[in-house]
Amino acid sequence: MRRIAILLAAVAAGAAALSPAISSVSSSAPPGNRPAYQLLQMNLCLSGQAGCYSSATHSSILDEATEQIVDRDPTAVTINEACRRDADELARRTGYELTFAGVAYGGTPLPCIEPRGRGLFGIAVLTKDDVRTSEDRAFAAQADPEERRWLCATTDESVTVCTAHLSTRDSSGESVANDAECRELRSVLVRFMEDGTTLFGGDVNRQSPCAPTTMWVARDTSASQSAGVQHIYGPGSAEEWSTSVAEATYTDHDFLLVGTTGAPTR
Repeated sequence: MRRIAILLAAVAAGAAALSPAISSVSSSAPPGNRPAYQLLQMNLCLSGQAGCYSSATHSSILDEATEQIVDRDPTAVTINEACRRDADELARRTGYELTFAGVAYGGTPLPCIEPRGRGLFGIAVLTKDDVRTSEDRAFAAQADPEERRWLCATTDESVTVCTAHLSTRDSSGESVANDAECRELRSVLVRFMEDGTTLFGGDVNRQSPCAPTTMWVARDTSASQSAGVQHIYGPGSAEEWSTSVAEATYTDHDFLLVGTTGAPTR
């Protein structure tokens, strides 16, 4: 696993600051110009239960996600609507470490289908750096049979990467739950920030952010699909981070990426 400290040494040698916002990206930066830290957010719609999924495109979803990870070379990836064995496969293909949390449906674990045998449905974090500890928990507020949950993984570099997939806002009850989950997520991030550098990437199913006031906010507002509901939050000054959105062909959310030339700091 490559360490952030190695990347920072290269940055200290003369990397320039990134522009604060890029609406889209068509090709990756040359290796010498890559940011020191990048976080990539994906919603892959892999359960087999949702209308956004087709068994005919299962392998294409994994191939497209793999291509994005290899091409963008992020330091960490946050994944929503994943399946355990699909996430294992992405980790194997890319060389990242996987942290996974299963999500229940109707109070019981939900096996992914079409095809079967892909393990349980859930959320995941992929990291280049080794994970020291992880924590996940269901939100106190729940609105539908699909459990909503958060997951945080802390690496040996003392960087915590969190993800969550919040309730939709399709009804008044779901909107109330989404607001409550948003407040709880904000508290979770504050708690982890007290112990070290913390970043978040996830599908929050809302336009307004759930970030603490001390974190900057990036959203996929330029996405061609479900624009604005995928968010990434991080520490430091927003001007130090770039934001880009890459179109996804085989899932119903585009890919959101942020990067910085310096280390993410508290």
